[in-house]
Amino acid sequence: MRVAVLQSNYIPWKGYFDIINDVDLFIFHDDLQYTKNDWRNRNKIQTPSGSKWLTVPCGTNERRLILDVFLEDKSWQKQHFNQIRQNYSKSAHYKEYEELLADMYLKRQWDHLYELNRFFITTVAQELLGCTTKFADSRDFKTHGVKHKKLLSMLQNAGASTYVSGPAAQGYIREQDYVDAGIDLVWKDYSGYPEYPQLGSEFCHNLSVVDLLLNMGDNATDYIWGWRAK
Repeated sequence: MRVAVLQSNYIPWKGYFDIINDVDLFIFHDDLQYTKNDWRNRNKIQTPSGSKWLTVPCGTNERRLILDVFLEDKSWQKQHFNQIRQNYSKSAHYKEYEELLADMYLKRQWDHLYELNRFFITTVAQELLGCTTKFADSRDFKTHGVKHKKLLSMLQNAGASTYVSGPAAQGYIREQDYVDAGIDLVWKDYSGYPEYPQLGSEFCHNLSVVDLLLNMGDNATDYIWGWRAK
């Protein structure tokens, strides 16, 4: 079984969904230290003047887990919806996704960051991109040790035969430990994504998947993983 383990991110970029599609089981690992001004609570959209951050206000306390990030300020929800509508209302597929965006930002109230992130990620992956990947919580699996050893024990208890990891983990993962555990280690390659018709004067890959969906609609998967088969 192919498994990936990542922290939940706010409206993440296409590469996040690429790795989800690569595996049979995707484990949200949110019982980790929250890091301020990271992908956990912000991402980028395109505007006429270039990319712009959308940031969920989470306070300045860094001594908490991602699971414990409580969203006291709810005003950002309408603000983010309005920012997306203002910058994408003329995109080719905005109308197709407006109801989903309104449901997420206007009809629901989010108390915890991880709940917001997971709702968006699972909805987009399963309902919009057609991923058949199963999702789980890291707390569902027994673990031991810390950092690298904790991750490896989680994968063993999840029944992983292959671990698909983002390239950033090369700095701390001990590959030999995976060999010894009988788990194949695969480094995800995020290079080669094709450009697509995008609003704005200069193309940018490093944007929320919202940009890709609102511009390309049902053809979005062609620009995440479908292009590799051509």
